[in-house]
Amino acid sequence: MKLEKTIDVLGIGNAIIDVLADADEKFLSQHELNKGSMTLVDAETSNKIYSSMNNKVQMSGGSAANTIFGLAQLGCKGAFVGKRSNDELGNIFYSDLTQSGIIFNTSPLQTEEPSARCLIMVTSDAERTMATFLGSSSKLKTEDINEKDIEASKIIYLEGYLFDPPEAQEAFILAAEFAKKHDTKVSFTLSDAFCVERHKDKMRSFVQNNVDILFCNEGELKALYNSTSIGDALESLKDEVDIGVVTKGEEGAIIVEKDSVHEIEAFQTKVIDTTGAGDFFAAGFLAGISKSYNLVKAGMLGAACSSEIISHYGGRPENELREYVKNKAGLDI
Repeated sequence: MKLEKTIDVLGIGNAIIDVLADADEKFLSQHELNKGSMTLVDAETSNKIYSSMNNKVQMSGGSAANTIFGLAQLGCKGAFVGKRSNDELGNIFYSDLTQSGIIFNTSPLQTEEPSARCLIMVTSDAERTMATFLGSSSKLKTEDINEKDIEASKIIYLEGYLFDPPEAQEAFILAAEFAKKHDTKVSFTLSDAFCVERHKDKMRSFVQNNVDILFCNEGELKALYNSTSIGDALESLKDEVDIGVVTKGEEGAIIVEKDSVHEIEAFQTKVIDTTGAGDFFAAGFLAGISKSYNLVKAGMLGAACSSEIISHYGGRPENELREYVKNKAGLDI
């Protein structure tokens, strides 16, 4: 007997608290951080950077968790799988998601390892540079993947940042196997070009063998296909997934299928902070797909959600998202 699809999207990713602050180029240089990218750091380095940040803003984050949060704000049913600890940051993360109506049943790690945090430095050009201490979030294992939850989901959404720990890669593969078994779509975000470079062969294999919908930006796509040409990379993408979503910042996005390409324009807004832009594009797009929108309409919904998140500081909406996309894009969801 087939289980009813009661979950629109189930996300699997890092359970992380985001810590945001303004920074300048000198600050990034002092802490040996690559501007615009994510650097993995140990607890000592994280504490050193954290203590140097001024006027910090703390909130639950993590790429896939942001996307599932956005989906919940759009009235979709979301679920999340991610590892945290029973500590202050882990409990903040848990409360934030569950109070938003998101199913989050992953058992916390029963060790002294602290929960993860992502330090986000925002420069004056709205670019964000991240230093991530993975903590307990890197301890996700195959045992944390629940087949029944995947069977009940229309789509699963996997976060590329979590590709670093080998055990998490195994969890992704198991989740994809369960998805294929139960007619659940597999979506995957490459997350970061440096992340792609670290795991290029394994990521490419995972995309070829498991992914239905791929999210990336132009840099990540070129890194995946080892190409200097975005055109050539797009052709490769068409051959390997059913749907490819390539975000291009202020130039909008490209959505590709086997035989067609759709250009999605960005909605005009003043850019304050790009944290979460890709996460919320994915939220809007997947919300649209879960409601059987066509690709252009789903892309417009993604672009509208992204325009909200970049118009202010931090990776969570300041406006009521359903009302915002209705006013911005004329889309009812």
